[in-house]
Amino acid sequence: MPITQELLNQTDALARQAGDAIMEIYGRDFAVEHKEDNSPLTEADAAAHQIIVNGLKTLPLTAPILSEEDTAGFAGADDQGRYWLVDPLDGTKEFIKRNGEFTVNIALIEQGEPVLGVVYAPALGLGYMAAKGLGAFKTEGNGEPEAIRVVEHKEGQPWRVVGSRSHAGGELPALLAKLGEHELVAMGSSLKLCLVAEGKADVYPRLGPTSLWDTGAAQCVVEQAGGRVLQLNGEPLGYANTREVLNPYFLALGENGVDWPALFG
Repeated sequence: MPITQELLNQTDALARQAGDAIMEIYGRDFAVEHKEDNSPLTEADAAAHQIIVNGLKTLPLTAPILSEEDTAGFAGADDQGRYWLVDPLDGTKEFIKRNGEFTVNIALIEQGEPVLGVVYAPALGLGYMAAKGLGAFKTEGNGEPEAIRVVEHKEGQPWRVVGSRSHAGGELPALLAKLGEHELVAMGSSLKLCLVAEGKADVYPRLGPTSLWDTGAAQCVVEQAGGRVLQLNGEPLGYANTREVLNPYFLALGENGVDWPALFG
């Protein structure tokens, strides 16, 4: 089945439905538990997971579902190499801090590549969606989707670098020193990649741990907006090997001519 605008819209609507459930919990007291890896978990994660999983099963394109909240239930991609990749609440730490910088992430993976992606930040009223062949779009509030595009970094201007709000990473200062004059903007969740996609940042270096579901949807947005998401060796960040859910370090890039892998040599 081809990727259609209708499928993209249906996926976006599903992310927004999950976002409504998250915001109901966000507006009241909630308990915080911790997983085996000590990462936080709230009832909002579970509620959004259930809405998304149930909703994906009703879409015209059916595929196995890999969700952060149910990795054991995923048996692998289908015979076309497709699966849905879901982070029901990306940025749980930001949710707990109540700073609004958390998202719902839904991606469709095909042969290791994100071909459809939806990122929705319910507390901020921001939505991003993209699909291969259809482009990348941003929505503010209840407004109409507007096409977005990465921008070219102009020589002589400071680099606009976006970094993690809660996971800065010890290697970032060394990279920034090599890069030269720069402006560093902190942001939570997958919104960091979206800032690159819409041209508000030149680069997002992620020199710390992330998982497949943290990046798949936003990577699609970046790539369909004309950008790239690369491992430090210059190869694209991929999603074919679901037995290893941790990503390598990576860079989300707009348009520029820097030999980024050389900066890590």
